[in-house]
Amino acid sequence: MITIKVPTPDITIEQREQKMSANVAPIKPFFGFVDLHEIPRDKGGIILFYNKRNELLFVGKARKARQRVKKHFEDTVSPIKNYRDEVNKISVIIVEDPMEREIYETYIINTERAKYNVDKVFFE
Repeated sequence: MITIKVPTPDITIEQREQKMSANVAPIKPFFGFVDLHEIPRDKGGIILFYNKRNELLFVGKARKARQRVKKHFEDTVSPIKNYRDEVNKISVIIVEDPMEREIYETYIINTERAKYNVDKVFFE
């Protein structure tokens, strides 16, 4: 038997309203997320999308995590295009190795039963 231990997310951001300050220029929210800049622009990883009830909606992987998160919200062919309004929290696990990303993605989809993943699903 193979034992897989999923790493703890390195970054977790949630939708929130930005606090206004007189001295700081406001950051334009991206679909309600003002902390998108915390996701590294040049790191790969596993991306987990959750709703307000902390249910896992979708799991994806990317060579460049921040760019891929943005694509999920902007792309017309994204698997979550019809469910974007449900997303309330995004967690990213930094994983640079492509093979490890593939394994973690498949494992998380099936053990956590991601709601909107249709590929790589082994549960019914």
